[in-house]
Amino acid sequence: MGQKVRPVGFRTGIYLGWKSNWCASKRDFPDLLVEDSKIRHHIKTKFKNAGISKIIIDRTREKVIVRISAGKVGVIIGKKGAEVDTLTKELEDLFHRLIEVKTFEVSNPLCDAQIVSQSISEELEKRGSFRRTLKKGLEQTMGAGAKGIRIQMSGRLGGAEMARCESGMLGSIPLSTLRAKIDYGFTEAMTPQGHIGIKVWINNGDFLAEETQDGTNAQTSKVSKKPARQNKR
Repeated sequence: MGQKVRPVGFRTGIYLGWKSNWCASKRDFPDLLVEDSKIRHHIKTKFKNAGISKIIIDRTREKVIVRISAGKVGVIIGKKGAEVDTLTKELEDLFHRLIEVKTFEVSNPLCDAQIVSQSISEELEKRGSFRRTLKKGLEQTMGAGAKGIRIQMSGRLGGAEMARCESGMLGSIPLSTLRAKIDYGFTEAMTPQGHIGIKVWINNGDFLAEETQDGTNAQTSKVSKKPARQNKR
């Protein structure tokens, strides 16, 4: 189970929220779902180098609110907010709805799986060594404070004739533990030899851990260990 279930989808609705927050009738639901996909594709294509982590879409009766979390927010905002205004105008012209775009900066990009996978993709597209890039990604994320990371690359690595899979791992990645804060990211690197798929899993600690005043993590009182079973004779 831990190898086949996507960790983000496995925890959605339990510890993680949905990326599209709206309700619709059966007749309108398919069109709105496709519209959400097109909005995300347009933003990711326009700001490919902005390090976009996730895009959350909220719908009300009056407008569509698009929340963009990225590592390089300045690229999306632009000079005096010009790029955001241009993006809003483009989305309104494409989908004929009132759209509001909000941007949020990712506090620690090196511990965000989607941003890490995008940075690895950029290195591979620049014809960097996949082994060196793999090792660099593992060490940087662990140095940024992650509890564990796993990176997997699949494709014609190094320009080889036959596709293969290479992976590396540091720390612990408990995929089947629901309370483990596992982040997942996937990106494709467009190399001259073909596409290389990059999957990244990052363990950012525990959902039930809270940060104390001195900056250390401590378990909340919600988690209690069962006492050891004693054999009565």
